[in-house]
Amino acid sequence: MFSLNISDSSAADESQLYDVLIIGAGSAGLTAAIYASRDGWKTLVLEKEATGGLAASTHLIENYPGFPEGIGGPELMEKFQEQAERFGALITEFDGVERFEKGEDGIFQVHTMGGKTYKARAVLVATGSEPKKLGIPGEEEFANKGVSYCATCDGPLYKGEEVVVIGCGNSGLQEAEILLQYATKVTFVEFLGYSIAEKILQERVKSHEKTVCKFSHMAVEIKGDKTVKSVVVKNRETGELEEIPAAAVFIYVGYKPNTAFLDGLVELDKYGYVVTDRHMATSLPGVFAAGDVRSENLAQVAVAVGDGAKAAVAMREYLQNH
Repeated sequence: MFSLNISDSSAADESQLYDVLIIGAGSAGLTAAIYASRDGWKTLVLEKEATGGLAASTHLIENYPGFPEGIGGPELMEKFQEQAERFGALITEFDGVERFEKGEDGIFQVHTMGGKTYKARAVLVATGSEPKKLGIPGEEEFANKGVSYCATCDGPLYKGEEVVVIGCGNSGLQEAEILLQYATKVTFVEFLGYSIAEKILQERVKSHEKTVCKFSHMAVEIKGDKTVKSVVVKNRETGELEEIPAAAVFIYVGYKPNTAFLDGLVELDKYGYVVTDRHMATSLPGVFAAGDVRSENLAQVAVAVGDGAKAAVAMREYLQNH
């Protein structure tokens, strides 16, 4: 991930009452920050990592309108950040939210992992999601030692090596395109008997000379010494086990929402995603949600941007009425 301007957390003033406090600086959060700050609302964005979210770890985004040749995720998110800061939004990185509550006066107290407490009149949750783990032997042991969830971040490390990609959805195939630039062989392991990715991605990846596809297979173990050496997969139809040599394994088996800090505060669906109405409002007045963290939402940058814009307009109306 990129970091255009690593903000000093001291720049965010605990004595200030912010109109809008946005938790998460991904596509949805930054869009809302652009709208809110442009409207003149005092806006603070808190991000537990570097600005940009998952989009910033995507090598190439080809379906975001306005860029016929596609655009790198880091570059696109950098533009989002520049635009939000241009209108006065304050972005604080590397200090996530631990919890928050609404006082009797209607003001929110937002407590961060870094021990800060900020006050705000309205809160937007745009914390997105994070990659799910397989939960198989070797996954934790070899984390950052060949087990990765980001080909954009780690793909160049495996130039001239053989690697395995687990999951043939959009994320798996999209990220694998960068692996095909470096690796000598990329073996795809998919639980289903087919890929659910966009057709254009399937055609590009499947036709590549370095590609090997194993559908109806599941990973059961990651082996290695100090680093990953192989992945054991099981044929779901025959039960046969196969050990595939690999210097790294890239895992794309879905995502889970970053909502642990919201449990009991707002309504969540059975998967942990935030339930909202069509105006992005949650079950707690004054709290809104946008982007991948929202229930029954499509994980796309364009959708997150739309969510962020709608949430900002809804927060404007809330602030004007309160």
